[in-house]
Amino acid sequence: MTGRILRNLYVLRWVLLALAVIILVVFVLAQRQSIEVSYGQSPSSPVRVEEGAAGELGEVTVPSTQEMTTLVAADAVVRLPGAVARWNEQRVREAIGDADIRILVAPPGLDEAARERVREVDNAAVRVIGTQVSGGGLVATPDTLAGWRARFATMDVTDPLIALIARLREVPAPPEVDDLRWRDPSEREVAAVLADLRARGLHLGRGATLEGVPEQAVRAAFPDGAWFVALPAQPYGKPLPAYGPALTRLVPDQPIVVLYGGWIEYHGPAAAEFADLAAGSFYAQFGDRLSRYDYPQLNVLGVYLGKVTDVRYAGLFDRPLPYRPVDPLRVALPALPWIFTLCVAGFLVLSARSLRRSGVLGSPPRARHGADAARLAGLTSLAVEVSLLTDARSDPALTRGIGKLQAARQALDEGLPARHVWELLDEATTELDEAARVVGIASYRPANYLQGRLS
Repeated sequence: MTGRILRNLYVLRWVLLALAVIILVVFVLAQRQSIEVSYGQSPSSPVRVEEGAAGELGEVTVPSTQEMTTLVAADAVVRLPGAVARWNEQRVREAIGDADIRILVAPPGLDEAARERVREVDNAAVRVIGTQVSGGGLVATPDTLAGWRARFATMDVTDPLIALIARLREVPAPPEVDDLRWRDPSEREVAAVLADLRARGLHLGRGATLEGVPEQAVRAAFPDGAWFVALPAQPYGKPLPAYGPALTRLVPDQPIVVLYGGWIEYHGPAAAEFADLAAGSFYAQFGDRLSRYDYPQLNVLGVYLGKVTDVRYAGLFDRPLPYRPVDPLRVALPALPWIFTLCVAGFLVLSARSLRRSGVLGSPPRARHGADAARLAGLTSLAVEVSLLTDARSDPALTRGIGKLQAARQALDEGLPARHVWELLDEATTELDEAARVVGIASYRPANYLQGRLS
């Protein structure tokens, strides 16, 4: 009966040690994962793709550099097939004055080789690719919502063009002018749009490239749902139908997103708190790329909704966060160090009983083994304390040290030569010393720690 109990205690001792090692490994791995996560992290995950994979390249191209050079030499303003940029011709002529400034206008969605051919046209002082205005090594970019709205809703590049011309002429640039005008849509127009929105939450104007909405991005940005109105880029110089305000007056509690070409605006609940912020941060980050390429409205809308989601998770407007299920590992993580400590403590208690039972402690014929057991106990205690302070850099050394201590314990129990046990303990001492050195606490280096316990 006594032998069976002893065998059970022996097995239990190693089960506790194995469980402690498993808990230590889980805890360390969880700590490494937590480096890249935080509470309330936005689920939007932009993915970088190669050029052309997002449908941003059009089917148009441009002539050779020599052909474009000849065209620019013959005419002060050359518009290549597919060009979309528009401007106030009178204001631009006044900005040019009597200077010989020639403008080459190319379509959006060109690949890198075509863009390079346009940039090599030396006699064009100003080059417009899509709605990106450049020249003289400079790029003129809007820095206000009104500027971005004019550029992406009506392809208007008047202000950037005038600012760049003034810089090339080395004269002060005149103040920017917002030429965009709005009109109230007719009752018939509003009724047609509202009927589509009530039926399926989406209205597509003739010429819009949007065919549907990215459902996952919509759920993250607007958990209660939203309505979408997609229109093509509007004709330059004509008033835009203000569908957002008109629809909001009819359904004030409904989030509404309206697209005019590449320009996106939000109307509805909490618009004052976040609409301008979301639009400003979106176009400040992606405006330059949107001006050069011919992205489908689906791609532009998906990235905009991701920006809205980021703003929501930053807590910048009063909308509930999407539900996120509880991670069991994160909940249990704070308890793992205590479970680990209890397992190691149980192992030490059972090990001490085993040492006393086998006569290792206090037995003159096996004095060397008794010293080994004392050293093993001290190093094991050190490993327990250091394990609560380690990080990703010191974990490998600590794990190796625990492995050496386990091997030394087994060697002692099996009565292996004392020299073998001592070598294992030397190796464990080296690993624990490395772990303590990385942690940066001198008192946990084995020489200092064991000396303190014995003194």
